[in-house]
Parts: sequence; structure tokens; C-alpha cells
Amino acid sequence: MAKTRPNNTPKLALAVLASAPFAWLVYLIALEIAQPTSGLGPEPAEGLLHYLGEWSMIMLLVAFSITPVRRMFKQPLLARSRRMMGLFAFAYVALHLLAYIVLYVESSWQLLLEDFVERTYITAGIAGFCGLLVMAVTSTMGWRRRLGQNWLRLHKVIYLVVPLALLHLIWLRKDGFGDIALYILWFAILLGERVYQVRTSRSTAT
Repeated sequence: MAKTRPNNTPKLALAVLASAPFAWLVYLIALEIAQPTSGLGPEPAEGLLHYLGEWSMIMLLVAFSITPVRRMFKQPLLARSRRMMGLFAFAYVALHLLAYIVLYVESSWQLLLEDFVERTYITAGIAGFCGLLVMAVTSTMGWRRRLGQNWLRLHKVIYLVVPLALLHLIWLRKDGFGDIALYILWFAILLGERVYQVRTSRSTAT
């Protein structure tokens, strides 16, 4: 009997959607090169950093949403997209950090260290990136087999990464907190769903 091929349509659709902001950024950069300030605004460096930061936050929350959405809508196929969306989130955060290092501290490790120590929003942001880096490096099946149950414990660091990203945004922002409120609400709903699932599974087991 021939094996049934897995349906990769949801995963492909998510990959296309997750790539769209990057494609749009390439377009904005092309506009900026052709006509300064037409793509990224009057402060291109700030515009680039802000754009990547916003999409980093959104991608983190989308990746964090995969498991609850899979459970709520009974879509097991989404489970195969969890690692991919996590890597997309990591890629956007890495680009955000790279833009900051190149454009703001001009690749100076001394200035980066000073910012990390003196600016709380930089401390939170880099700490969150380090957590994502560990998750990205250990996301392969090889690492999962090597770490066993410790792999699940290690990847619970996402519960720290998202709050750190939110703190980074809150401490950085001076006004206009509407989008941050939406992000916090989004995270709270996802966290509430997880707490509900844990309590339900415990009550069923007793």
C-alpha cells in the first residue's frame, strides 16, 4: 500500500505569510535607495529598526499561538508548522538585533556591552534573543533525541522570551501604547489557554 503524503498546504501557506513582511521590507529598501526617505521615512535607520522590531513581536506571538490554535480548532496539521514559525520568529529577531548592532552601535562590542548594562530595554531584548537562540539551535530532531525530556523543559524558555520582548517594547516606547496593549492581551489569552489545558488534564487524571 502506498504511503499517504502529508498535506503540507497549511505549512506552505504559513511560510508564504511569514515571508511577506520581509519581501515588503526589501521593496521599502529598494524605494529608499531609489529615492531617500521614500521607503523607510525621514529616519531610515529608525524606520528599519522599528519595522523589524514590530514584526519580531508579531512573529513571536504567532509562533506561540500555533499550539493553542491547533487545539482549539482541532487542526493537528498545524503541529508541523510550530518549528518553522519559531525559526521565522528567530530570523526576524536576529535581523532586528543585527540592524541595531550595525546602524546604532556601529558594530562596536564595547558600545553594545555598555547599552546592555545601562539600558534596561536593551538588556531585556538581548536576553530574549539569547533564549530564542538556544531554542533555534536545539530545534532539530537530533537535539530533541539527545536531550530527551530535557528538550521540553529547555523549550519552555519561550515563556520568558515573550515577556522579555514585551518589556523591551514597553521600556523603549515613550508614547503610543495601543499596539503594546494588544500584544499583551494576545499573550494573556494564549497563556490562559495553556493554564486551562494544564488544569483540565490534571483534573481528568485524578
